[in-house]
Amino acid sequence: MDRCPQCAYLQPAGAPACARCAAVVDALVEAGWRTFAEEYGTADETVLAEMVVDEPDRHPWRVVDAAYDRLVCPGCGGRLSRGPAGCAPCDLANGFRYVAIEIDRPGVRAGNEHALRVNVAVVRRPYGISAGELLVRRAALPYLLAGFMPSTAQAQATKAMLNDGASEEELLAWMERNWAG
Repeated sequence: MDRCPQCAYLQPAGAPACARCAAVVDALVEAGWRTFAEEYGTADETVLAEMVVDEPDRHPWRVVDAAYDRLVCPGCGGRLSRGPAGCAPCDLANGFRYVAIEIDRPGVRAGNEHALRVNVAVVRRPYGISAGELLVRRAALPYLLAGFMPSTAQAQATKAMLNDGASEEELLAWMERNWAG
């Protein structure tokens, strides 16, 4: 795991505030899209994206998330599914993203891909999420990307520290000491 030269967090834990870390998170999604689009063989990404979001349960989550990025929300005008909480079309699309297929990466513990997907979704659409929840979700990303999956005890201890008012620095230092695997 590397530190981001822009924000000094373990990359990409500085997202969404750090542009460099946010770009790393977006690149995770884009990599899935590029592979899918090449295999499908169409130059019209909007048509392909519309097809994907019409049947999100038939595609990997990274493809679905990237498809939403290519569509404009009729409610807020932003990327579909990434608009503010309360934007009805974005809220609906955000919910539908979770029916997409999750395929665990080779060599990682079962469930890691689900955890990665949820944390990526929260970091890419942080609206309506508490600051503490966002902190834990973004701080977990470097570990999940490295293939680590916290135990139930580690996750509960992290949540307890957050609930007990640990500072961001304390929480991040504890995760670095205890989540390294």
